[in-house]
Amino acid sequence: MADNKASAKLSSADREAVMQAITTIREKLPFLIDLTTEERKALPKLGDKSRAFVSKALEIGTQNPDFLPRSFDLNDMRQDIELFEALYPILLSLTQLQELVDDTSVAVGSEAYAAGLMIYNYAKASGKGSGLESMVDDLGRRFARKAKKVQPQSS
Repeated sequence: MADNKASAKLSSADREAVMQAITTIREKLPFLIDLTTEERKALPKLGDKSRAFVSKALEIGTQNPDFLPRSFDLNDMRQDIELFEALYPILLSLTQLQELVDDTSVAVGSEAYAAGLMIYNYAKASGKGSGLESMVDDLGRRFARKAKKVQPQSS
C-alpha cells in the first residue's frame, strides 16, 4: 500500500455528530424543495452573469411600479433575491464539502479495493494446498463473467 492518500478514522461519535449537524442544517432550512430533473431543466437559471441583471430589474421595477401588472409582486421578487443571496454562500460551502467527502470516499474505496485485489492475487498464488482454495474461489466470483445469451437464428 504505497500511496495511501487518506489514512484516518472516523469515530462513531464523530460520525453521529456530523449526521446531527446535517439534521440541524435541514431543520434550519425547512423551505428546501426537491425538483425533478424535468422541472430543473425547465427553469431559467440565475447564475453569476444574471445576478446583476436581476438586481437592476428589481431596482427598475421598484422605481417604476406603474408599468407592472397589478398581479406582479415586487416583494416576492425581493424576497426571492434575498433568499438566493443568503443561500449562495451556503451552497458554495456545501458543494465544496460534498466534493471533499466524495473525493475522500472514492480514494479510500479505491485503496481498499486495491488492497483486496492484492490479497486475492497473493492468495491465488500461494493458495494451492494451503486450504485457501474455497476462499480464493469465493473471492474470484467477483470477476466471473456472465455467459452471453445466444440469440436464436431465424430461418
